[in-house]
Amino acid sequence: MTAPEPTPADAVKVRVASDRPRPAVATATAAVGPLPATSSGHPAATGPGFSARLTAPLLLGSLLNPLNTTMISTALVAIGHTFGIGAADTAWLISVLYLASAVAQPVLGKLADALGPRRVFLAGLVVVIASGLVGTFAPSFGWLIASRLLLGIGTSAAYPAAMAVLRDESRRIGRATPRPVLARLSFAALGSAAVGPTLGGLLVMVVGWRGIFAVNVPVALIAFGSALLWIPADPPRTRGADGRAPRVDLDPLGIGLFATALTVLVFFLLDLAHPMWWLLAPFAALTGVLVRWQLRRPRPFIDLRMLASNAALARTYLRHGLSYLLIYCVMYGYTQWLEEVRGYSSGHTGLLMLPMSLAALVCSLLGARTKGIRGPLALACVLLTVGSAVLVFLSGSTPLAVLLLAGACFGIPQGLIGTSNQAAVQTYAPPESIGSAAGLQRTAQYIGAITASSLIALAYGRSASDSGLHLMAAVAVVLGLLLIVLTVTDRALRTRT
Repeated sequence: MTAPEPTPADAVKVRVASDRPRPAVATATAAVGPLPATSSGHPAATGPGFSARLTAPLLLGSLLNPLNTTMISTALVAIGHTFGIGAADTAWLISVLYLASAVAQPVLGKLADALGPRRVFLAGLVVVIASGLVGTFAPSFGWLIASRLLLGIGTSAAYPAAMAVLRDESRRIGRATPRPVLARLSFAALGSAAVGPTLGGLLVMVVGWRGIFAVNVPVALIAFGSALLWIPADPPRTRGADGRAPRVDLDPLGIGLFATALTVLVFFLLDLAHPMWWLLAPFAALTGVLVRWQLRRPRPFIDLRMLASNAALARTYLRHGLSYLLIYCVMYGYTQWLEEVRGYSSGHTGLLMLPMSLAALVCSLLGARTKGIRGPLALACVLLTVGSAVLVFLSGSTPLAVLLLAGACFGIPQGLIGTSNQAAVQTYAPPESIGSAAGLQRTAQYIGAITASSLIALAYGRSASDSGLHLMAAVAVVLGLLLIVLTVTDRALRTRT
């Protein structure tokens, strides 16, 4: 039996209630909606849903972006030697991927909602394959920058498209996406980011730094083939009275303004030790024009009206960005301190960070077994604050056990935050816009990462030091306390503890 068609009044009620905590039954009803019709015109048959075959290509595609954010770290020195450039230039291989991903995630999420997630997922993998080939045979450093730009765009399609595929599967079977399924997406991202430096080091030793780019080709090909076989065709697009499919309105001016404003902000943040204050003027002007344009558009790139009326979703983005600002400070700042101050090799540092990676992986699975959101998030925020406080007291003579404890304090919240914020986006985002909403979640994460790299550069200067670590940790403690307040005072989370 199919679900009844929602009336306009029902749609209004869903919009008004978007900032209120919704019980599980209400969430499933809002997310599912009417069952899609098959090519024969009959409603799709319901079943157990969320099979391993459906999720396998989604997981494989979703690991490419986080894998490439960390895998490049072990190849930067070799790339610099090949092209005769320094660390300041090779750092752009990191920044350009974050910048491209921050802009592309919501764009491709919007496309997934409008054109269908399967199409966008497959198209993104084609771009990944192209980026891998460009990087493998790059004759100059400029070609590597182009490869990383393409890689950021292509890998950005997977996560928002995967969230949209899960939404369509929910509609097909008539129930909300189980938390364990969301946990697998989080696990794939955390696991690939954790093994990235190790995998990158092995590739550089065995085949050279070009293997960092080449490895994306076979992975993307496997994901492409499995997606063709196991991801169902996209539901038919709703046609108007004239029989034509609705035009996809991407708001190119809004995308351009957002990308330009974010690029200007990145240039400012990359050198906080010698801030170019004049960049704040064009950034403020571009942001003002962007806000005005988005408020005038009937279908804006970033739905500011929806975010203003859906404070629960906006707070989720804020928590996610702040949390990953702290996490990335540790992933890059703490590891650099271990090498330059404590004198550990890259291999030993990787072993010291292993408890953090393992804790993140385990807690991403444990977090999926919890029914609420507020409890895991509150615990994660407390541990982030405690871990930051521990860093304040580290020195060149700190016992090894304390160093391991500091890393573990950041690993546990990393796993809990990933699954809990994914569940929050599923709960509070409008079902018809889940792809773009998931993209904006990743955008918040990448802005946190960019800000973290700027904070590290400001604290350390030319090299890591105890005083620099303590400055970075003190800022992290303040931000951790702010995260605790944002979480425990969030009324939308109170009924989902």
